[in-house]
Amino acid sequence: MPLDPRLLEILCCPACHGDLVELPEALHCQGCGLRYPIEDGIPVMLVDQAKKADR
Repeated sequence: MPLDPRLLEILCCPACHGDLVELPEALHCQGCGLRYPIEDGIPVMLVDQAKKADR
């Protein structure tokens, strides 16, 4: 289930304050490349739970 667009508008990366893009299983930061997991429809916005995106 996609996140509410209003929620996505106000969320930002806690590490660099960059914009986030919703992926099927995570929120991807366009600034620093971290991916924050989405568990049971809830984004886990903890830097220590984030993973660096493969690029």
